[in-house]
Amino acid sequence: MIVAFAVAPVVLVTLLIGLRGVAAMRTTSDFLVASRRVSPLLNSAAVSGEYLSAASFLGVAGLVVKDGIGALWYPVGFTAGYIAMLTLVAAPMRRSGALTVPDFAEARLASPSLRRLAAVVVLVISGLYLVPQFRTAGLVLSVVGGTPYWVGVVVAGLAVSATLALGGMRAATYVQAFQFFFKLVLFIVPALWLVAEVGPEVRDDALRPAEFTEFTRDTEVVFRAGATLEVPPGAERRLPDGTTAALPEGEWQVPAGSTVVFPAGSPAPELRGETAPGAPGWERPLLDVGDEGYPLLGTWAVLIATMLGTMGLPHVIMRFHTSPDGRSARRTAALTVALLGVFYLFPGIYGVLGRVLVPHLYLSGATDSAVVALPAQVDTGAVGALFTGLLTAGAFAAFLATSLGLVLVVSGAISHDLVPGGLRQLRVAVVVAAAVVVLLALPAARFDAGTLVTWGFTVAASTFCPLLVLGIWWPRLTAPGAIAGVATGLAGSSGAFLATVLGVPADGWVAVLLVQPAPWSVPLAFAVMVAVSLFGRPPPWSTAAMLRLHLHEHRRSPFTDRATPVRDLGHSSWSARRSSAVRRITRRLVR
Repeated sequence: MIVAFAVAPVVLVTLLIGLRGVAAMRTTSDFLVASRRVSPLLNSAAVSGEYLSAASFLGVAGLVVKDGIGALWYPVGFTAGYIAMLTLVAAPMRRSGALTVPDFAEARLASPSLRRLAAVVVLVISGLYLVPQFRTAGLVLSVVGGTPYWVGVVVAGLAVSATLALGGMRAATYVQAFQFFFKLVLFIVPALWLVAEVGPEVRDDALRPAEFTEFTRDTEVVFRAGATLEVPPGAERRLPDGTTAALPEGEWQVPAGSTVVFPAGSPAPELRGETAPGAPGWERPLLDVGDEGYPLLGTWAVLIATMLGTMGLPHVIMRFHTSPDGRSARRTAALTVALLGVFYLFPGIYGVLGRVLVPHLYLSGATDSAVVALPAQVDTGAVGALFTGLLTAGAFAAFLATSLGLVLVVSGAISHDLVPGGLRQLRVAVVVAAAVVVLLALPAARFDAGTLVTWGFTVAASTFCPLLVLGIWWPRLTAPGAIAGVATGLAGSSGAFLATVLGVPADGWVAVLLVQPAPWSVPLAFAVMVAVSLFGRPPPWSTAAMLRLHLHEHRRSPFTDRATPVRDLGHSSWSARRSSAVRRITRRLVR
């Protein structure tokens, strides 16, 4: 009942807004960048709605439950990234006139090979970002409504693909803007209710962390993925007939799909490889990645990945291309910082309350669902069910808003950059991309959403961040240098993640830099890009291209006596077959 009450209205409104976008869908530019007519306020709300993903709405609070107060550095990095984008990227990217990041890459350096490589990077980043969105949709619906995990994954895939196939970027913009304010209300109001309702004892416990060592009530734990627990002496489980039975001391392999009820007063098992919520160090305001004993290095690694990765997220960058001009793009980035700052005041509240009320979720790897599990712990009646439904609706809105932008850039990378086609092919690509992500998300229940999203940020920081910063601000960048730098960043960051997944043995700071490779993969990509470019010669139109990126749209050019209006490259004649951004820039500026 809660699932129907919470999810059905969100999906229905999303589809209705998608239908409104059908009438405006005539060209590729309409589909990908909404004809570049989105106002700064609407665009900033849409950017915020798109950016506040499952990792933000649920993941940050879940990380606080599991890892401690240091997890609040994630939202710091998420928001600080927009300040860097405001300063370095927003306006020049809009003035480039490109529709996608690969489009910009070819426009700046006249390299089809770089365009194709950038399109592959878009697919990698979007995959790492999309899978946790769909995975958390399945997890939340299973926790709240008891539905199978795959139901939420499939519902999310159907809603996203239908909305985008119908209305494209225009529909996505209105959906994301609506869902931002929707999420903001549904995140703040339950937080205030929880703080008021839990009582002074729980509030005091939230401020005085204690390690989770004992179940305070009969607690049901559902293991959707297998887990290895360390059972302490005296631990018990409740049998279906209501009696209790002692658990054998030592290692316990819990198979996937198991449900275990622990009676009140039973010592809590420990999850192998994880520290229990509230353990010593939980309250430390630093991130000790993997409990390796290097909290400062772990904190810097996450900050570098999230801050610099924001500048390279393809679905965020595409959003700035919907602005009418560079000034509007800059205003959009500034307003986004303010909107995100309001939202990120509240994940810490859910996290510290979750550490007191639902610490057992860490045993099954389900801390991402802590936010929606809290109201039922405070009120088992109608009020608790109401707030559970509201938070579930907000969570599902978060999945849909972020997934809309990501599936859109995936379809653009496929049908605009890799295999150029028209509007019909873009729509087909949307459906195919959503189906592939659903298939990838089905076996991903055991992965942590925050970890996967941070990996996506790291790939973006190691590839597109150097490409955009040097492409916008350094005229000596060459196509071979850009290709070498992007390939190095992609190989370095992806290789580190693969080593982590495969369980390559590593200890200490080496283990930290494998899990979070941004501190070395980002400088390496910059260094390779600069070094290779210095051995070559920049293209002859590089100076003209740089002027294109930095001159105000209505400012007088120093190389001509007449004003230099900047036409929207999105409406040039190439739209009938393929975007040739190089021809557009060289035709206008090199003559």
